[in-house]
Amino acid sequence: MDFAFDARTEELRGKLLAFMDEYVYPAEAVAEEQRARLASPWDTPAVVGELKAEARRQGLWNLFLPDAEYGAGLTNLQYAPLAEITGRSPHLAPTALNCAAPDTGNMEVLAQFGDEQQKKQWLEPLLAGEIRSAFAMTEPEVASSDATNITTLIERDGDEYVITGRKWYISGAMNPDCKIFIVMGKTDPDGPDIRRQQSMVLVPRDTPGLEVRRAMQVYGYEDHSHG
Repeated sequence: MDFAFDARTEELRGKLLAFMDEYVYPAEAVAEEQRARLASPWDTPAVVGELKAEARRQGLWNLFLPDAEYGAGLTNLQYAPLAEITGRSPHLAPTALNCAAPDTGNMEVLAQFGDEQQKKQWLEPLLAGEIRSAFAMTEPEVASSDATNITTLIERDGDEYVITGRKWYISGAMNPDCKIFIVMGKTDPDGPDIRRQQSMVLVPRDTPGLEVRRAMQVYGYEDHSHG
């Protein structure tokens, strides 16, 4: 397999390396200073918005999406060296390019499986970097990397769905810009195939009954502002 960069990847790498040197690295200290003055550690420093605007102006935006209708149309092989570069400033660069998880995976799901109303309401503002999102899979009582263990129930009640369950360690949930959750739960808990019992449902942050209780810590670290 030939791992040499093609012409488009080389061009984007050059632009991205220059963007990192000129804008991202100098903004790291600025972001920390601004974050220290914020009312909440989960709020976004103003410099992040400035970086987003510049990245978009330079065409360094939504590079992760292989669907050219919504993103840059890059293959994984083309995007990988760009992701490696943004990883050199992990708290700023991915967000500046609108290429930060969990939004990336959520946008891919919406682009591939969302209907027109869902795309307009959630995908478009995510693509524009106007809102953030979260993917709610992990649960406190089970090994949740195996979705067959999930206990959250999604039950139909007339024209609505009732979701009963508890999630934790949900990246981005504390961010006030997080407006939509993709929640995984079981819609067919008694189905014969344990790997086809699960579904994902879109849950707006202001849904009645949804409660975001607290930040989780790993070794005492809350991973502001995206943990």
